[in-house]
Amino acid sequence: MIVFANLAVRRGVRQLFHSANLSIHPQQKVGLTGANGTGKSTLFALLLDELEADEGEVTLPASWVIAHVRQETPSGDISAIDYVLQGDGEYSALQAKLAVANDVELGDLHAKMDAIDGYTAKTRAAILLQGLGFLPTQIDDVVKTFSGGWRMRLNLAQALMCRSDLLLLDEPTNHLDLDAVIWLQDWLMNYQGTMILISHDRTFLDGTINYIAHLEHEALTLYTGNYSQFEKVRAERLSQQQSAYEKQQREIAHMQQFVDRFRAQATKAKQAQSRVKALQRLSHIAPAHVDSPFTFQFLTPNKLPDRLLTVKHASLGYNNSELIGHISLDLSPGDRLGLVGTNGSGKSTVIKYLAGELAALDEDSWYAKDLNIGYFAQHQLDQLNADQSPLEHLRALDKETREQQLRDYLGGYGFQGQRVDDKVAPFSGGEKARLALALIVYERPNVLLLDEPTNHLDIEMRQAIVVALQSYMGAIVIVSHDRYLLQMVTDQLLLVHGGKMSPFEGDLDDYEKHIQLLAKQHNVKVEPSNLASSKDSKAKKKLQRQQEAERRKQLQPLRNKVKKLELTLDKASTKQRQIQALLAESSLYEVANKNKLKQLLLDKKTNDQELESVEEQWLEASEAYEAVND
Repeated sequence: MIVFANLAVRRGVRQLFHSANLSIHPQQKVGLTGANGTGKSTLFALLLDELEADEGEVTLPASWVIAHVRQETPSGDISAIDYVLQGDGEYSALQAKLAVANDVELGDLHAKMDAIDGYTAKTRAAILLQGLGFLPTQIDDVVKTFSGGWRMRLNLAQALMCRSDLLLLDEPTNHLDLDAVIWLQDWLMNYQGTMILISHDRTFLDGTINYIAHLEHEALTLYTGNYSQFEKVRAERLSQQQSAYEKQQREIAHMQQFVDRFRAQATKAKQAQSRVKALQRLSHIAPAHVDSPFTFQFLTPNKLPDRLLTVKHASLGYNNSELIGHISLDLSPGDRLGLVGTNGSGKSTVIKYLAGELAALDEDSWYAKDLNIGYFAQHQLDQLNADQSPLEHLRALDKETREQQLRDYLGGYGFQGQRVDDKVAPFSGGEKARLALALIVYERPNVLLLDEPTNHLDIEMRQAIVVALQSYMGAIVIVSHDRYLLQMVTDQLLLVHGGKMSPFEGDLDDYEKHIQLLAKQHNVKVEPSNLASSKDSKAKKKLQRQQEAERRKQLQPLRNKVKKLELTLDKASTKQRQIQALLAESSLYEVANKNKLKQLLLDKKTNDQELESVEEQWLEASEAYEAVND
């Protein structure tokens, strides 16, 4: 087994963790979690013997074969499948020996090849490549012809090809689409060795691991169960810790008052001194750091038309070659759409078209006059000015607002203190993604187009985005391999497949089953009983779709009315606070300001009446909406 004994590691003057003790038994699957910078990748470096601990030691069986994903981008003229086969070191060694063996040696080498199941190696490598999204026609292409993201998939396939005892995976889903993530999750569930996984994808963690090793406050703690179970246990512990902390602070304050009051009185000096010692002995419980470092909302759009855009029979493609045809789409405030489909099917093409970055080959479209699109994609990170700070980027968008307000806004996205003024050049991918998102949101779009928005982001930031999107009042279209984000934010899935885009029948769980079925069965004979069942199911789903469509048709105007009233309510409430603030000024009640006071009181009366009326309308509209929505 793997043993971390009294482990301590420092980076310069900063200590990542100390007195870390942990045992991982064979075949355990452990998710390694913690905020960015807490030392997760450092633990991997220790296991790979790339780094020495400052204190303590790491031990694991000497005979274990360790597989991990190379971070260097591969290149060269070797084919994709041969590159993957190199992951099985024993197979590669036997192949090399067979190439130069004499007749006497051949029998023994072939027996060894058979013993390690080497004659199915190419088939297994091809299955890995197909599962990770490579087409059958691509597996013989040379490595250097693939893009950087696809080469990283080759590195992942090579690690999976290794017949390892220990598999180390650091954010393996970053370069995958949703279909490949689902396939990889199934593959890892059947992996027979020990696995340690670093991931910020909570759904992926839930589906692959049975223990969580969490790094926090320079300590490493092991929890039993998947990530969702870990979150529950930790939340309960932190809640208890917070209660204990608050109770302790009350006790400390009480004792301190006694000390301050009686320290100078000779008759009470002895008692006061005992309180001082008690304060010194008291073990201070740190406040529970439950609150995320990210606190923000997606700002209310300046304009929110009833209908944002309509697309009818659009054809999309490149170089006059159609990739997707007959696209039809209506977007209204409150719509939440998730695009799903295999890699290369055209999801990002649809997003680019909606963002105005790709002209349609043919279209019949309508756009609202006040349409304001916010588009997030990975290339947005490259458009940041490396020589400017986050504050300078935001100032370029807004030259009027006070600097402190801009700093406060950026603080919600994790840019605090000196980080607000640091140049972007050395920022991590996660920091650049946060900044790009902050800049997009600042311009108050009424349509958000998000293409893999959570790449490079940790769990805390992903959760903050989910919470913010849930209260966002505009329309959202998302492409993401993060199933938690899709589940929590989207209401409708659109399947991009076979040159078309159409509503997907079912939710994300149904889509996952759909992908799993495609991966396992391509030519399944359907028995008559199953066929009848399938027909019944299709009929039920068709009826369900019709009912859902009718329900959405009824809900849309009600939802729009509720949101319009909410906007009016916000404005009236803001005006009420402004009037109250003005009425609180003492100078207003001087004789010279008599007319101003009179007008302000009239404004207050009008505003109060409007607020009361809007509140009643909002309550009625909300009740009507809930009645249809139940």
